[in-house]
Amino acid sequence: MQPQGALSGLRVIDLSQMLAGPICTQVLADQGAQVIKVESLAGDGIRSSGPFHPDDTLRAFGGYFQSVNRNKSSIALDLKHPEARTLLMRLVRDADVIVENFRAGVMERLGLGYESLRALNPRLVYATIRGFGDPRTGESPYADWPAYDVVAQAMGGIMGITGPQGGAPTKIGPGVGDIVPGLMLGIGILSAVHHAQRTGQGQFVDVAMADGVLALCERIVYQQSYEDRTPGPEGNRHPLLCPFGLFPARDGWVSIACANEKLWAELARIIGRPEMASDPRYATNQSRVAHANEVIETVEAFTRTRTKAELAEALGGHVPFGPVYTARDIFDDPHFARREMLVEVEHPGCPAPVRIAGVPIKLSETPGGVQRRAPLLGEHTDSVLHALGLADDDIARLRREGAIA
Repeated sequence: MQPQGALSGLRVIDLSQMLAGPICTQVLADQGAQVIKVESLAGDGIRSSGPFHPDDTLRAFGGYFQSVNRNKSSIALDLKHPEARTLLMRLVRDADVIVENFRAGVMERLGLGYESLRALNPRLVYATIRGFGDPRTGESPYADWPAYDVVAQAMGGIMGITGPQGGAPTKIGPGVGDIVPGLMLGIGILSAVHHAQRTGQGQFVDVAMADGVLALCERIVYQQSYEDRTPGPEGNRHPLLCPFGLFPARDGWVSIACANEKLWAELARIIGRPEMASDPRYATNQSRVAHANEVIETVEAFTRTRTKAELAEALGGHVPFGPVYTARDIFDDPHFARREMLVEVEHPGCPAPVRIAGVPIKLSETPGGVQRRAPLLGEHTDSVLHALGLADDDIARLRREGAIA
């Protein structure tokens, strides 16, 4: 039998949509929490975002939705309908956590804000993720601004240090403006749940997307404070370590990272320049940073004449090294298969399973995992409402009245 996850018994009501909130609740679900995704009658907007598999005859959702909503149940409620709001409040009474990422004030206008729900369930952990936070934890001048990943990346500082050295700011490929704050919210939720389990007292947990990105960029804060220096785009180099970054190979790029003198001496030996390890111009990290162009040119002279495979043979296991992978390379590398990081799941409408990213957090005694695919819209409405004590006739009436789907 599959062991129960570490968060088995934790009940989470998930009103979030898009990416930041759903990635947070999926991490909880992966570790065994019961996550009930509450959607509007139209569903989470990313259901229709694709990409869709060419064999998908149903198109109930695409890869984006599948990737961040596995292990969850879905019910569909129209929260503008008074009976639907009553149903949500009944769910909250027995929940440990509620998560939402509406704009500030939306839940209050529905009569479902933190203060109202706390009165129903004093041990409830009420968690929010918004572009610039909730006024309860610090009112931002941008509190009313809508935000997406690209906005958080821009204002949190990560774009300002990304891109060609001396060039224009560059957006990070994955949605770090959503994902990093979402993961931070997960840590906040578990911290608050721990407190609630000890004291019976719930609380409000809030992460601003812009704040989460700034925390990810902590280095620019101390550089500004300690050195009065405003970092800009740094290309593929590191401002404080050398050699540390990307280097050209004959057939692509590789990463090499020497953060101390021992690693540098090993790299110098491998590339046929052992004397550089004792040369005062290159012997310490500080001196190598001061002579970064010479160091990097020397390493590049070695890497650019060899393939990624040849460099892996020479450097792998000796110094921190890795080839720059495409998605196809990841699919072909046995590491990710053996670590269960490419997981097959059913996709409604597809004759064969599809693959999504697996669970990176590995627990020895209570391993999490991908137990089931993302849900169809309202797939579990009836079962969840039956568990609340509603009869079939009540559910049918609510569906006719447009309160549920």
